[in-house]
Amino acid sequence: MDNSILKIKNLTKSFRSSDKKLTVLDDISFTIERGISCAIVGPSGSGKTTLLGLCAGLDKPTSGDVLLNDNNISALDETQLSSIRNRQIGFVFQSFQLIETLTALENVMVPIELRGTPYRKVEKQALELLDSVGLSDRTDHYPNQLSGGEQQRVGLARAFIHSPDILFADEPTGNLDGDTGEQIEDLLFDLNKKQGTTLVIVTHDIELAQKCDRIIRLKNGVIESDGLPVIEETAEADVA
Repeated sequence: MDNSILKIKNLTKSFRSSDKKLTVLDDISFTIERGISCAIVGPSGSGKTTLLGLCAGLDKPTSGDVLLNDNNISALDETQLSSIRNRQIGFVFQSFQLIETLTALENVMVPIELRGTPYRKVEKQALELLDSVGLSDRTDHYPNQLSGGEQQRVGLARAFIHSPDILFADEPTGNLDGDTGEQIEDLLFDLNKKQGTTLVIVTHDIELAQKCDRIIRLKNGVIESDGLPVIEETAEADVA
C-alpha cells in the first residue's frame, strides 16, 4: 500500500540571468511518507528554500513533477493551486507573514474564513488553537504588540487551523532566540503528532534537524544524502 503524501519526480529549477542559466535544483527525486517529520538541510545556495517553495506550490519547476496526494500540483493553474493550498497545505514562514491590521485571533481565522465557514465555528477553532500555543491572553493583540516568539506561535496556529495534510516550515526558528526557538520546535512536533500532519522543515539548525524522522541534505542543487538522523559531533553552518 502506497503511504506517500509527497512525490518529487525529476525536479529541476533554473533561472536565467543575462545570457547565463543558473540551475538551482538539478533532477531531484524523492518521496515523503504520510505523517513523518522531515528536515531539509544544506549550505547556503544548495536550493533548499527553493525546493520547499516548489513542494508547497508557491513556485513552478522548470521541469519535473510535484505530486501531493497524487495530484500533480506543478501542472495546476493559480486558482486550482489556491484551493489545494487552502485545504491541504500549511506554511510557516521565518518572517512570520502576519497581517499587521488584524489581531492574533483574526490572523489565525483567515485560512478557513476564506472557505466561507460560519464565523462562530471559525472563531471557536482559532481560540482553541491559540490556547494550545499558549496565547489565550493575546487574542486581541496586533502583531506589533507581540514578541517574535508570540508572532511565530500565531503563525503556527494559523498554519494548523485547517488541519493540513502537510506543513512546510521555512527556518521556523531562524529569527528567534534559543529558548523561544525551542518552544516553537516543541509546538511544531506536538501539533504534528496530535493532528497527524506531515512536517517538512528547511533549517540550518542541525539540532532541530536531528529531531526529525528523516534528513534530506542538499548540496549544489542535488541530494547529497537522504536517511535517518545520525548524531554529528560537529554541525556544519548551513546558513540559509
